[in-house]
Amino acid sequence: MDYREYSPPPELANHIECLWRLRQPRAAGAPQTIYPDGRCELVVHLATPPRCWDDVRGWHVQAPVLFAAQRVVAVRLEAVGRLNCIGVRLRPAVSNVLLPRAGARHRDQVVDLATLDREFARSLDAAARRFARGSPRSLWRLLENTCDGVPVDARIAAAVERLERDAGRTRIDSLARAAALSMRGFQLRFRASVGLTPKEFARLSRLQATLHALDGSDETISAVASDRGFADQAHATRELRRVTGHTPARLRHALRQNRDGDAAVRMAAAFVRGYA
Repeated sequence: MDYREYSPPPELANHIECLWRLRQPRAAGAPQTIYPDGRCELVVHLATPPRCWDDVRGWHVQAPVLFAAQRVVAVRLEAVGRLNCIGVRLRPAVSNVLLPRAGARHRDQVVDLATLDREFARSLDAAARRFARGSPRSLWRLLENTCDGVPVDARIAAAVERLERDAGRTRIDSLARAAALSMRGFQLRFRASVGLTPKEFARLSRLQATLHALDGSDETISAVASDRGFADQAHATRELRRVTGHTPARLRHALRQNRDGDAAVRMAAAFVRGYA
């Protein structure tokens, strides 16, 4: 697997976290689980799109150009051939405004981008293919034009940064006060920008911190639960099973059984370690 990330130019840094490219010469042989991290993505498949599982459609082949909306549960992907894809990972605070309200409206879905904006999907596909041939300028220019005029709510961006820095442990009322907003006003503005409620995003931040701890430390599961803000180990087990389908012990085992380099940490839209 060859996974690489590219930092955006300064004028896109408030809207786009990174651009990534994933290449894998053959099918991985088993479905891969990807855990949510509160970010939406635009993805172009230059080779064979993988199959995706959701509760509505079951297993289905992804579209060649897609929008991965906000999600609060893990998604399962199964490569059925060679992978060669380029993705744009959005900042959380613009995930629901770049394509107005699509992040929330299509929650827990991976959507054919052409159904949302056919012309943009066509342009993104063409620019991604030029990027793959070694000409990145047209893709950055398209993204600059797309992001131009898309507002970034500075107060919500600051709240997102604080939640991630504190692994989701910051109280929501404290965030609202820091933003100089009423609780109701803060919640509405947060969801309008991110596509998730503050509480949902806090849970995902805590999930990410927990997964990294399970993957990269030898702390006991009880200590991981306590350090990441869970009431106790039973609380951590319930929450992780709800989001990922696995207990903390099963997650740690799965993560540690699949170490094949840093590329595996974020398989495509991957959020911690994409193999489970």
